[in-house]
Amino acid sequence: MKSRVLKAICVYSSSSDAVDPVYFETATILGAQIANHGYDLVYGGSKVGLMGALARSVHAHGGRVIGVIPQTIHARGVAYDLADELIVTGDLRERKARMETLADAFIALPGGFGTLEEVIEVLTLKQLQTHDKPIVFVNTLGFYDRLVALFEQFYAQQFAKSQFRELYAVTPDATATLAYLKSYSPSQPISKWY
Repeated sequence: MKSRVLKAICVYSSSSDAVDPVYFETATILGAQIANHGYDLVYGGSKVGLMGALARSVHAHGGRVIGVIPQTIHARGVAYDLADELIVTGDLRERKARMETLADAFIALPGGFGTLEEVIEVLTLKQLQTHDKPIVFVNTLGFYDRLVALFEQFYAQQFAKSQFRELYAVTPDATATLAYLKSYSPSQPISKWY
């Protein structure tokens, strides 16, 4: 596996408009930094919640937005129609596969079930050595503290090797996230099995 040049960043995030404004601020700052570093945004294609704030910020700073949205969600009228490219997929599984293929890195902003499911899938795929792309959890207000604690329980009880901490990074904000991506170097592959 060779690591690819970083051109497009996939960001998983919430579609809720009801979350604390600090999360919107983080999404907006991240969008600006993605655009200012010359990366394309690959994301879930919605105009609502953190997803919409992120996409609008990328555009406001001159960046390119690629939305990937399932037909069932597109039909609900929440698609970000201003995306430079809006890919409508048959279902959620196809959407995830398309986003994974398009992206050279993955970032999880705070989010709900969908965000968690998407980032855990790419983390599992990395654990299985199907890619060596960077994965970052943006830990705004300690949002991912309990998830990271669960990961530590995996290691402590040998459900996963402690070396798998190298598969992902946990950062406090957008600036640290982009710094991690710019300096990222894949670690040596580790067998999943003891």
